[in-house]
Amino acid sequence: MIGVGVGAFGAHALKAILSPEALAIYQTGVTYQMWHSLGLFGIGLFHQQQPEAKLVPWAGWLMFVGILLFSGSLYALALTDLRWLGMITPVGGVCFLLAWLFVCLSVNNKKPSRYQ
Repeated sequence: MIGVGVGAFGAHALKAILSPEALAIYQTGVTYQMWHSLGLFGIGLFHQQQPEAKLVPWAGWLMFVGILLFSGSLYALALTDLRWLGMITPVGGVCFLLAWLFVCLSVNNKKPSRYQ
């Protein structure tokens, strides 16, 4: 829901203010926030189904921190034009990658007992 609001703000309020390059940076932040918010929701559902999977809570926290660092730094970069903020973005990307890795490592490949 926050991603929708941030995206709408960018599309309507910032379109006349930001350069096309800054608007593209902002829109990248919105896109990654939206997709990874869905991923965070999925991680929550996955954790409900398999609470014994120890890496899933870590995946959730990494996804959350990734959204803050990746999308947040892109928003700040687009709005302030402080180029050093671009150095924070890859840290958020690494958090995303680790989160997805932890989810993949947590997938239980056991077949249900009725098939054994």
